[in-house]
Amino acid sequence: MTTNTEIATLDGNAMIPAYVARPEGTPRGAIIVQQEVFGVDAGIRKKADDWAAKGYLAVAPDSFWRQKPGIELSPYIEAEMQQALDHMMAHDFDLGIRDIEAVIHWIRREESVAKVGFVGFCMGGKVAYMAAARTDIDASVGYYGVMIDQMLGEKHAISRPLMLHIPTADHFVDAAAQKAMHEGLDDHPRVTLHDYEGLDHGFAAEIGARRDEAGAALADERTEAFFAKNIG
Repeated sequence: MTTNTEIATLDGNAMIPAYVARPEGTPRGAIIVQQEVFGVDAGIRKKADDWAAKGYLAVAPDSFWRQKPGIELSPYIEAEMQQALDHMMAHDFDLGIRDIEAVIHWIRREESVAKVGFVGFCMGGKVAYMAAARTDIDASVGYYGVMIDQMLGEKHAISRPLMLHIPTADHFVDAAAQKAMHEGLDDHPRVTLHDYEGLDHGFAAEIGARRDEAGAALADERTEAFFAKNIG
C-alpha cells in the first residue's frame, strides 16, 4: 500500500494521503519524508521505515494527490520518467507548502510530537528549502534539491537549521546553479552545504542504479546527526 493515513488540509476541505511509519514507544521526534517526482514509492517508504526504526514518527505525504494520487513511477522507464517530470511541472509548489504546514500541524496536534524535521529528495529537496523559509519546521534537509538557486531571495526568512546535500555532477542542477547556491548560502548562519564530488542526482536513492553507496552513507550519516542535534 502506497499510503495508509489521511491528513486534513489546512482548510479542512480535503484529505492528504500519506504513508506513516511509527516507532516502538514514544517518538523522539518526527520526520516528514518528502518524495522525489516518482511518488511515495518503495524507496520513500523504506526511508520512512528507517526513520521509524531510529525512533522517529515518519510521515511521507503524497505530493501529487491533487493530480493523481498514489502514483509510483520509475526513473528507468522513459515514458514513466516523462510522466514524473510532467507531474512536477504541473505541481503547485505554493499550495504544496501549505500541505506541508498541514502535516506539521497534524504531527504536533494530533500525534502530540512537538519537534518536527523535514527531509526531501530532488523536488523534495526544493520543498525542504521552502519549508525552512516558509514554515516553523524545526530543521530541514534537502538532497539534490532542484531550483533552489531561483529561490535565494527567500533566504532571509530561514531561521531554523537547514542542510543541503549537493552532488557536483548533478545533471539537473548545473555548475552555475551550484555556484549560485554557495555564493548565496555559504555565509548563512543557519545553512550548511555539503558537496559530493563527482556524484550525480539521486545518489541516495534506496533502490536502483542511481545509488552510490559511499555517498549515500556519508550524506545519511550527516543527516542523522543533524536531526539528532536539532530534533532529538
